Amino acid sequence: MTETQESARGKRMEVDPKLLEILVCPVTKTTLRYDREKQELISEKARLAFPIRDGIPIMLVDEARSLDDA
Repeated sequence: MTETQESARGKRMEVDPKLLEILVCPVTKTTLRYDREKQELISEKARLAFPIRDGIPIMLVDEARSLDDA
């Protein structure tokens, strides 16, 4: 999302901390790291970044960004 898009949408929605505690990678079932700046949940083991849209984690592999492309 560009800065312009984010400005138009207003303030980012925060993810519920309790939700972050229970979510795991759908591929490896390992713990995820929350990247607040990029609004993503990172699975180091699977090398995937799952997007967070409007405060909702999108835990679909097809929607994830590969960390190997970065």
